[in-house]
Amino acid sequence: MDEPLKDVSQLSFYLVGIKGTGMAALAELLVRLGAHVRGSDTHDTFYTDGILQALGIPYAEGFREENLDPSVDYVVYSAAYNPETHPELVRARRLGLPLVSYPEALGALSATLPSAGVCGVHGKTTTTALAGTLVKATGLGGCVLAGSAVANFGNRSTYFGGKDFFIAETCEYRRHFLHFHPRWIVLTSIEEDHLDYFRDYEDILQAFVEYGQRLPEKGTLIFCADDPGATEAAIQILRARPDIWAIPYGTTAEGPYRIFGIQTGKGSTRFQLDGFPLAFEIHVPGEHTVRNATAAIALVCTIREQLMQESGEGGSCADAIEEGLVEGLSQFRGSKRRSEILGEASGILIADDYAHHPTAIRKTLEGFRSFYPERRLVVDFMSHTYSRTKALLEEFAQSFQVADAVILHKIYASARETNDGSVTGQDLFRAVQRNHPEVYYFEEVMDALPFLREYLKSGDLFITLGAGDNFRLSHALFDELIHHAQAQTPPTRIPSDLFDSRSKP
Repeated sequence: MDEPLKDVSQLSFYLVGIKGTGMAALAELLVRLGAHVRGSDTHDTFYTDGILQALGIPYAEGFREENLDPSVDYVVYSAAYNPETHPELVRARRLGLPLVSYPEALGALSATLPSAGVCGVHGKTTTTALAGTLVKATGLGGCVLAGSAVANFGNRSTYFGGKDFFIAETCEYRRHFLHFHPRWIVLTSIEEDHLDYFRDYEDILQAFVEYGQRLPEKGTLIFCADDPGATEAAIQILRARPDIWAIPYGTTAEGPYRIFGIQTGKGSTRFQLDGFPLAFEIHVPGEHTVRNATAAIALVCTIREQLMQESGEGGSCADAIEEGLVEGLSQFRGSKRRSEILGEASGILIADDYAHHPTAIRKTLEGFRSFYPERRLVVDFMSHTYSRTKALLEEFAQSFQVADAVILHKIYASARETNDGSVTGQDLFRAVQRNHPEVYYFEEVMDALPFLREYLKSGDLFITLGAGDNFRLSHALFDELIHHAQAQTPPTRIPSDLFDSRSKP
């Protein structure tokens, strides 16, 4: 489904798997644009239940043929479900209803508005969340869809400030982003990943090049000049498409989005850009976050300037909204599972992050180390997919250097691949051991909890990393520490003399 939706406000949609993060976000945007939306999902409770209920979107729990209203215009389904076997999708096909996957629906929606696609092997979720935060802080009339819950969006994945433009996170896996219709593209990074689908680096690079060539005449490519893969793709895209604009950003970039003066202190990073007189400050760790923030600034400014020029208003970004950009960036508090601080209890700071690629792991840990240099850094990592672990084993082995201690587990299996037995969590453990002095292994994630109870001390920073389910460990540990701290704190008692004096008539 690559054609645009005719008039969203006149359409009805049925979403199969509506509780998924992306599907719930799509449902919200469709409702904000005036569409009629309902759907279905499992009986399991997710954080999106509250969002759907607050929006008044009805949904059935449990998949049954009779849930599907035959009068709907489109049936949108999550990639988790097979149209050949899912009962509601089978019925939709039998009724001749249009079946649309989530990436196809997102692409069709993007064709109805001036749209920006944020892409890259690393950083696309945070960059999209940052862009949405800046759209909100500057009062621009756009809508945004990120791939995770964002604190600045009220812990939703969407922000809706109007329909002047649309910014969305777009994914390279299975070339899903080729359904998107971008007028602007942000390209953060390219390197080997998703090797269960892509053959090699060249294959994934060409997917991004193809995506860049989807830009219309005078479209804009915003790319990270510090990333070799993004730069290589930009060169190939521009050679094939000299009619589009290119805007580099990063410490090695030329132009207004060159980053300089990076200063990291406890809990914050300050930096400057060539084209802006004011300094920026962000409270999420890592120089990679500074690059993501700069990409978001470049995108929001470019969209604003181009739309204003078309309306005849003119004016540069820095002239009008720089203070809003500074304020918005300072207020950004990250997104779910992206350098997410769960809290501090018994003097132990606990965090969680989705980093699942060696480069992302290294950058995330370096960021936390720079923010909290005085803390012992204890990392729990669960590798995701056998193919990624096998292909990047040596890179994984060297990605934990800045950590003081590392805990590893079995490989988290993906439904999209079959384990051929050629790599295990123990293999990763032995590889990391060769590069790190303190490494522990627990086959099952929660088996590490008793060890952590004894091992962690006040002043430590404990972080779970990965796209598996080891986030359960950080959450369970934090809950235990909170309850322990509450049990150790005696109840506040009112002194008897004060109580006596106040109770007298």
